[in-house]
Amino acid sequence: MRALSTALLAGVATAAIAPQQQPLQFPKTFPTEAKNVLDKQLHNLKDALKGLTAEAAAIWDEVAMMYPEDMSAASFFSSPKKHTRRPDHEWDHIVRGADIQKIWVENADGEKERHVDGKLDTYDLRVKSVDPSVLGVDPGVKQYSGYLDDNENDKHLFYWFFESRNDPKNDPVVLWLNGGPGCSSLTGLFLELGPSRINEKLELVYNPYSWNDNASVIFLDQPVNVGYSYSSSSVSNTVAAGKDVYALLTLFFDQFPEYASQDFHIAGESYAGHYIPVFASEIASHKKTNINLKSVLIGNGLTDGLTQYEYYRPMACGDGGWPAVLDKQSCQAMDNALPRCQSLIQNCYDSESVWSCVPASIYCNNALLAPYQRTGQNVYDVRGKCKDSSNLCYPELGWISKWLNEKSVMKALGVEVDSYDSCNFDINRNFLFQGDWMQPFHRLVPGLIEKFPVLIYAGDADFICNWLGNKAWADALEYPGHKEFKAAETKDLRLDGSKNGRKIGEVKSHGNFTFMRIHAGGHMVPLDQPEASLEFFNRWLAKEWF
Repeated sequence: MRALSTALLAGVATAAIAPQQQPLQFPKTFPTEAKNVLDKQLHNLKDALKGLTAEAAAIWDEVAMMYPEDMSAASFFSSPKKHTRRPDHEWDHIVRGADIQKIWVENADGEKERHVDGKLDTYDLRVKSVDPSVLGVDPGVKQYSGYLDDNENDKHLFYWFFESRNDPKNDPVVLWLNGGPGCSSLTGLFLELGPSRINEKLELVYNPYSWNDNASVIFLDQPVNVGYSYSSSSVSNTVAAGKDVYALLTLFFDQFPEYASQDFHIAGESYAGHYIPVFASEIASHKKTNINLKSVLIGNGLTDGLTQYEYYRPMACGDGGWPAVLDKQSCQAMDNALPRCQSLIQNCYDSESVWSCVPASIYCNNALLAPYQRTGQNVYDVRGKCKDSSNLCYPELGWISKWLNEKSVMKALGVEVDSYDSCNFDINRNFLFQGDWMQPFHRLVPGLIEKFPVLIYAGDADFICNWLGNKAWADALEYPGHKEFKAAETKDLRLDGSKNGRKIGEVKSHGNFTFMRIHAGGHMVPLDQPEASLEFFNRWLAKEWF
């Protein structure tokens, strides 16, 4: 298979503006909109190539020679999902961003200003009241589902909102994000922290440890073409996705002001270690907003690759608190590869260029993740084998997908796509080949800590975003309270917060920054340790550590 060399990239980009050449053959059913998107992206690629240095080109070609199959899998767009737009009369509410932008208010100085900041005129929010008795997911709890529409770019993000089981008039609101990139947040809903699980018989099972026990929760399928979301274009980097999330929340709280006065938090896991710093920074950048952001929670996230990739070898080789998965020879090979990996990531951090960041991702993932993956062990839990390779090692994801593909379910939720997939690997490749994977988004975290509390939590049985690496980047983060945080005492984390309660982990906190290690939790802490996850979540919302 031919590697994607810089010369080949240049050829593709040049061909994109030469009508007489046809390097790409589209299916007859391929939408015109998608062809236009690809043409635009290839034009952008040609522009980016102008800034490609000889050194970066040499590194790209070197890695392309080492891992030709990975480089040849380059993907710069995702195929649009089949969908059927529902007429407006089928929705209970439609919020027009253009209408919100027309609202002007007078400030304390007597000056006119917009009610809320942001470019919202191209966005709409469609809302459907979900009848809990129809689907049986958390009966008796008020629910809404629908789409955020970016009409200018033909993007449509699906969301599902659950009110708190406890006191929705006063309980906080939380946005939950799964990672991937390219995996549906409905995974979090039905596999981890939502009100119901789905068993092998496709039956709903009540979850007593759901995070909507004391908070209202929004589950969002983003970026586009993930889960029930769809578009003829694609979002292939975290920054672009942040604009959509800001619009969604602004329009949602405008339609439902009863939730806007409560504290709002963003939580997520895995690649949300990228998403959350960017999304929270986007929200914080607006002076006039109806989003009452009070904290963020990142679980087993990928945030600072330069620091975190150093800890794949220790976690795989028995230094993370669990038995070694790899033999000494493999561990040594990972040690040998680390300096080159770190050098490549440092180049990415220095330039933040796609030409430096893509080779770093390809090399480091092959050198430091692939040895573990080849063992057949679950990358999300070092304690066992991968049970179902077609469903990210978890057969439950297959059951969830079957249930979410049932026509009765899709109708009840107002879904517009023809099918649901738990993960879209085209999106995953889009992000990687846009250089997003290794971007230094941890640099945004100090700015967040200045404004509100930040929690980094990690299940200690995860490999792919392990607790060693998460603790290391938290300790290494440069910000005004760095020394005090690093020197802070690590304390036992116990159920009920009592000395006699069962130990569920450890916590270290100073000021607005907190790190938690959750014992015997894998990549998805609420799945493996549901009681412990609800415990620390509720205590965080109650502001115990800030």
